[in-house]
Amino acid sequence: MVTAQHPINSGFSAASTSVDVIAGINLVGKVAIVTGGYAGLGLETARTLALAGARVIVPARDVERAQRTVAEAGGGIEIRPMDLTDPQSIDRFAAHFVQSGLPLHILVNSAGIMAVPTRELDGRGNELQFSTNHLGHFQLTARLWPALVRGGQATGGARVVSVSSLGHRFSPVVFEDINFERRDYEPWSAYGQSKTANILFAVELDRLAQTHGVRAFSLHPGGIVGTGLAKHMTEDMLRKAGAIDENGAPVVDLSRDLKSVPQGAATQIWCAVSPQLEGKGGVFCLDSDIAAVLPEGARGTQPGAGPRLAGVEAYAIDVDAAKRLWTVSEETTGVTFPL
Repeated sequence: MVTAQHPINSGFSAASTSVDVIAGINLVGKVAIVTGGYAGLGLETARTLALAGARVIVPARDVERAQRTVAEAGGGIEIRPMDLTDPQSIDRFAAHFVQSGLPLHILVNSAGIMAVPTRELDGRGNELQFSTNHLGHFQLTARLWPALVRGGQATGGARVVSVSSLGHRFSPVVFEDINFERRDYEPWSAYGQSKTANILFAVELDRLAQTHGVRAFSLHPGGIVGTGLAKHMTEDMLRKAGAIDENGAPVVDLSRDLKSVPQGAATQIWCAVSPQLEGKGGVFCLDSDIAAVLPEGARGTQPGAGPRLAGVEAYAIDVDAAKRLWTVSEETTGVTFPL
């Protein structure tokens, strides 16, 4: 069953917050894993799910730092060690969870990096943004698959949420040269490619997983400063983009898609728990609704290039590209989903 990629008039908007979309939803007895759940949007997502009653587990490379951050935010979140760029670390984290026998009802793949200024590679020779934002989450989701199936058999099923971005407009997945071996490295193209991969992953995962009670979604949270994602951008760059004011404070301007952290986390929470999405999947969402498809030729090549249109590029939801990415991801990681 293919879900149409068009808005469903959810009743929410760009102004909706994490509290708004979780209202009236009881997650007692549910188990969630949130990558990046110790900072920024991930922390807001983890905290909101926990407040609704879910048991929330957050994998983190720096466990002590994550524990301090979570404690300052009110606690109630479990921290476990894991590094998304280290395949063995991913396997250890997932094996420990699967062996616990727990079901996994919600997996939010929220961790990410953006606009790394120079070409960097992971230990397997993969471009770092593609590795962190896509390949690490692909492997994690695959290794957690037995627990997701257990969650999928429960009432309401299980959901995998991939946090993408309107930055997917900066580039499709360039299958002929994903690692920038034969073309000049460009930070925003690399970021855009990885964000397109997040969307394509959700498309194919949903197609393959829905018979097991598991649905997948991708989303754009909005432009949010202060989450750590923009650490490779200088204050001058952010000021010129209108993302911070003269005092360096984040700007909230919904007309330009600049949101607060609670507003930014709303869509990933909506994708994770909303009953409005029951029976649906494989779609790209924004502003706590399913997004429209962008008109052809709307793509920008870098931030500020062309209008900031709200929607998804057709190439990012192309089923053939999604299947091709799946094959490439299995070959690159050496990990096969036991579907």
